[in-house]
Amino acid sequence: MKLKLLYTCLAITSIAGTAFAQETVDQAAVAKIREEGLNHSKVMETAFYLTDVAGPRLANSPGLIKAQLWAVNQLKTWGMVNSKLEPWGKFGKGWEVQKNYAAVTVPYYHAIIGIPKAWTPGTNGTIKSEVILLKADSLPDLAKYKGKLTGKIVIFDAQNPLKRLTKPDLERYSDEQLAEMAAAKPVTPGQRRAFDPNSPQFATMRKMRAMRVAMSQFLVDEKVGLILSQGRGTDGTTFTTNGASYADTAKAVAPELETSGEDYLRILRLVKAGQKVEMEADIKTEFTTKDLQGYNVIAEIPGTDKKLKEQVIMIGGHLDSWHGATGATDNAAGSAVMMEAMRILKTIGFKPKRTIRIALWSSEEQGLFGSRGYVAAHFGDPKTMELKPEQKTLDAYYNLDNGTGKIRGIYLQGDTAAGPIFKAWLEPFKDLGATTVTAGNTGGTDHQSFDAVGLPGFQFIQDGMDYNTRTHHSNQDTYDRLSEDDLKQASTIIASFVYNTSERKDMIPRKALPTPPPATPAR
Repeated sequence: MKLKLLYTCLAITSIAGTAFAQETVDQAAVAKIREEGLNHSKVMETAFYLTDVAGPRLANSPGLIKAQLWAVNQLKTWGMVNSKLEPWGKFGKGWEVQKNYAAVTVPYYHAIIGIPKAWTPGTNGTIKSEVILLKADSLPDLAKYKGKLTGKIVIFDAQNPLKRLTKPDLERYSDEQLAEMAAAKPVTPGQRRAFDPNSPQFATMRKMRAMRVAMSQFLVDEKVGLILSQGRGTDGTTFTTNGASYADTAKAVAPELETSGEDYLRILRLVKAGQKVEMEADIKTEFTTKDLQGYNVIAEIPGTDKKLKEQVIMIGGHLDSWHGATGATDNAAGSAVMMEAMRILKTIGFKPKRTIRIALWSSEEQGLFGSRGYVAAHFGDPKTMELKPEQKTLDAYYNLDNGTGKIRGIYLQGDTAAGPIFKAWLEPFKDLGATTVTAGNTGGTDHQSFDAVGLPGFQFIQDGMDYNTRTHHSNQDTYDRLSEDDLKQASTIIASFVYNTSERKDMIPRKALPTPPPATPAR
């Protein structure tokens, strides 16, 4: 998932006592859910299969497909119906790393920490080269390197000083922070703004992009052996990115290795000081183009009430990850929790009035593609606000995608009418630290796809832990970073929310429909 930024910290200022009292909670059902979720959990077992067994789950990669097929089968084994892979549209090429070795050999041997950038090619066998420093701020600057880079390992003089952390890696929300969230006032949402491609900011961005494209082509034409780039992060942590397009029509690029900041800066210092640095590297990556479609995992517990079973409650999280590790906190954690919530409800013998549907999205990291494709197919087009009949039957969508931390409450995404309802549903979980209801929103994940067409889409507030400082999109995002007790707590609370949503007489209140953005000005 992309970096989950808290755009606003807004909350309902007060919750009327009468409204709170009207929202009843089935304490016996909550007790069953707590017993199963906290004392008989399988969430870590599920997380193990999604991480250690499946491996990295980059969009359309063999690892993601393996995890998707396992999830479909596991949900079916637990008794879900309509468990399947549902296509959402064309994505593009799959890609995976099959070998990754790089080391400094002169002035001494040192194996470096490096991750091939996503969708870049390999080195086509072992290459050995002196590291060449490229100093180029414009295309004319590259002319002096023409004919000199074939098979060479190159580095740029574009250094980013390491910023050591001054706070603990792992942090939880303090009582004061949660109180601040719960005391702020809501903001009336305005019309969504259209991007102006003629603005000075976009003109600058286009110029920079054109320079990157031209330089990339130069390096391909010169048959560069390997590009070294500095990854974000410190203390051996490297945050990964993509280095090329996943489109099946994309042009070729040169191999590129994103190295730890410590390794990159050491090599750069040596080369700039006139010290000879030689390296060897053997990187093998593979593209898969047999199926360019993207898929989501879908499964259901069917509703049983004659009048309400056509209404649907959805829960979800994205299953795709980046490739530097096994995507544990981003977002096997959320996927495992949502699968566990479904298992809990099925295990306790719950016969919901409304249909409960889980969706494990793909290609979230590239732009919420899986959930946006699903919403477009089932609910409507956010660009025109032309809605489909199913839009009226979706009761609510609950999302989890902010790491392994426990749930501390829920973002209302501006849907203040739902506040008293959720406050009542959180009451039985005070002892587990979940109390806060905020009218504000958090961005960068799949609930936004639902919110964009006027559906009640919610993301839960989670303790940050070391998500942004250590694991998010990094080589540290492994199973061992998961907090078992926190994932059990989250599974239990979400199962309870789903239970309560299903049994309510009325659907979750909705905000006013969003206003479509104005037409984009012509260039």
